[in-house]
Amino acid sequence: MATGAWPEHDPREGDITMSREERQPGSAPSVFDDMYPYRGRFESYTTLPPTGRDRAEILHELRQIARSEDARWETGRISGSYYHGGKEHYAFLNEIFGLFSHVNLLQRDMCPSGTKFEAEVVSMTANMLHAEAVECSGPDDGVCGAITSGGSESIMLPMLAYREQARAVRGITAPEMVVPDTIHPAFEKGAYYFGIRLVRVPVGADFLADVEAMRAAITPDTIALAGSAANYPHGLIDPLARLSEVALAHGIGMHVDACLGGFLLPWIEKLGYDVPPFDFRLPGVTSMSCDTHKWGYGLKGASVVLYRRKTLRRWQYFSTTSWPGGLYASPTMAGSRSGGITASTWASLVAHGEEGYLDTTRRIMRAADTIKTGVARITELRMAGNPTFCIAILSDVVDI
Repeated sequence: MATGAWPEHDPREGDITMSREERQPGSAPSVFDDMYPYRGRFESYTTLPPTGRDRAEILHELRQIARSEDARWETGRISGSYYHGGKEHYAFLNEIFGLFSHVNLLQRDMCPSGTKFEAEVVSMTANMLHAEAVECSGPDDGVCGAITSGGSESIMLPMLAYREQARAVRGITAPEMVVPDTIHPAFEKGAYYFGIRLVRVPVGADFLADVEAMRAAITPDTIALAGSAANYPHGLIDPLARLSEVALAHGIGMHVDACLGGFLLPWIEKLGYDVPPFDFRLPGVTSMSCDTHKWGYGLKGASVVLYRRKTLRRWQYFSTTSWPGGLYASPTMAGSRSGGITASTWASLVAHGEEGYLDTTRRIMRAADTIKTGVARITELRMAGNPTFCIAILSDVVDI
């Protein structure tokens, strides 16, 4: 199935403003209820209060909300969604964030620490993903990157870079990108934003990207391929080595979405598990996305986008010299960003170190192995494919 800049499901469709009067009596809670989850329990505002509230009162109220929401994942029965490094760790990160929360990363002359933190986070992440495998024969060679607001931006920025490069170098005005249909929705979002035709190819019976079908979907307008390490629906690593060969053969880019596995798979491999190459060891991989705010245990709102060469990264930048206010440039989609997020991300990485990440990964894999063993003992259940750390459970008998 192929979708263009306007997906089959128009993301602008849908009206979630149904009033309570329009709902049928006795009907299940709707999106309307989710929009006002604390109405009736805490004060609600549609306008600014005439006078400011007491700060101690505000803190008391928000602590109640936080405690009630923390209780949801503290049961240990949440599947996905939370990537928690422990309350003590997050108290530490919150303190770090507070030291730099007022800093604007757009103004590096005022906060050179932002440059230090970002450069070191990118370097640590790149080296974890085998940046040394990339041969450097000139100043534009070598893995580089940037800190973004999250995995979606780390996916969408390379899409923009591939589009701009293809237009400038190859004259492509109707760009296409070929992906397996298990790819993260951020690719569809990027296609919608940037006018890229997203060619979504069904996966095989093994739930993995169908390499030959993706090869057949390539046209003269194809700017890049993509695969996952691992994908979200089934937790599987696509056959990235074969996709790398296809990308090289056609002279196009290849993005590996390692938002989910980027901060686990390197350590899983070091623990002796069988992990296929998924990073810059593959010569066709030209960009990667890797979330520090998942298994890097950083605060939410941070991810790393990596490029094989600086020449590709340049296409994600924006700058203008014609503004009456002076020179303006930004490396990512955001303008102003809080320095607290880069500082706390840096702090999480250096506080864990290799030993810390190996320890947490060892515990994750122990839990994954326990789940696999348990599923294998239940005849009504089966796993999707051969997962590494993220497990999807299926059944032809039980409604799950």
